[in-house]
Parts: sequence; structure tokens; C-alpha cells
Amino acid sequence: MKDVLFTVKSNKQIAKITYEMVLTGDTEGIKAGAFVNLKLDGFFLRRPISVCEVDGNELTLIYKVVGKGTEKMAEMTGGEQIWTLTGLGNGYDLSKSGDMPMLVGGGAGVPPMYELCKQLVKEGKKPSVVLGFGASDEIFYEDKFKALGADTYVTTVDGSYGIKGFVTDAFDKIDYTYIYTCGPEPMLKAVYNKSITSGQYSFEERMGCGFGACMGCSCKTKYGNKRICKDGPVLIKEEIIW
Repeated sequence: MKDVLFTVKSNKQIAKITYEMVLTGDTEGIKAGAFVNLKLDGFFLRRPISVCEVDGNELTLIYKVVGKGTEKMAEMTGGEQIWTLTGLGNGYDLSKSGDMPMLVGGGAGVPPMYELCKQLVKEGKKPSVVLGFGASDEIFYEDKFKALGADTYVTTVDGSYGIKGFVTDAFDKIDYTYIYTCGPEPMLKAVYNKSITSGQYSFEERMGCGFGACMGCSCKTKYGNKRICKDGPVLIKEEIIW
């Protein structure tokens, strides 16, 4: 873990209440499925944001504007600087994927799937990607996943685009060897119940410190209590207790 001063390269809206921020700085050690913790002026607690992409010295984050902290982030412009804790979270283990992993992201759980997909493609794997949104105006990054060569399926709850329903409604169309997923807990539970393989599940929890000191994001697993920020956010299917 280290605290790095990043510079905002760009910050733009890419979908309904959803923004993409590109930062430049020291990205060494940032992994797919990990997160960073941003220090915003005027706020005591940092904001944990999932890693979307690492490309050289550029770090891409995608976030939804849902409160005062993310409203502050949306106002940031190129050239501003932000202290960022990196090296947080365990990230995904790519060695378990098999040849045809399925990546499932729902809403704010979509961004971590992108860097993961990039890494799997580099290893010669053939991932399928399922992206779940509420409606067509919330969709982002479909074209980017397709550009990586991944078979990409989009579901919308209201049926305004793609497959009508939830992410699990796309499963019967896909042959897969393993599952990687991130999203709200009800979605993760549905994926857990529908899936026919093992997998890795990235949980979203409220975090205080972001590195395991405050114990504010502890949860029970079959192997004892774990801290989502320190021991997660990725848990394997076999250890999860609902």
C-alpha cells in the first residue's frame, strides 16, 4: 500500500450519472479487481473506487454520482491532483479461469471486469462478458469489451436494450469454465445460485479506512471473519455465506 499523488488527465460523463476519470501517476502494483482510495478536499473519509483499467502510467476509474463525495469528483478537471492509496484489495486470481471464463458485471460492478478482460485476453483466454444495467441510458463500455474480442451480452431490467431482465438471463446462452463477477449483493447471490462452476465474487461494502484497520467492512465466511477491504473484495464461491 502506498499513497500516490495522481494528476487528473480527463474526467467526463459517459452514461446516466456515470463518469470516467483518467489519472496519471505511479500505477505499479495495481491489479485487476483491486481498488484505490481517493482523498477528496473537504472530506474526512476517502472514497474507494474500483480499478477499471491500468495502461502504462494511466489509471482509469469509473464512478457514479450518488453523493457529495462523488459530486465533488465530477467537478474535477484536467490538471488537478488527488492523493490516492493504491495496492488495496486482493484482486482476481486469473490462474483459475480455464479457457472460457465468464465475466459478469452489474452497474458499478462493470468497471473491474474491463482490466480483467484485458488480462485474460492477453493470456490467450476467450472470455464472455455479461453487463447488466437498469436501462439503455445507463450502458457504458459495451463497445470497449467488444473491441477486446470478448463475446459481449447486455441485459437491461426494463428491456430497453439487449436482453430483457437480469444478468442471469444471459447465462443459458454461454458456455463457460469459470465465473468472475462484481456488483450489488442481490446480483451476486443470483449469480451464485445460477452458476454451474466455481468463481470469484467481488463484494461492494462501505469502507472506513480501506486497509483493514477499522474493521468496518468485516463479513462472515466459511473460513472465519474477513475484511472486505483487506482480505477481499474478492471472495471465492466456496467460502461465501449468504
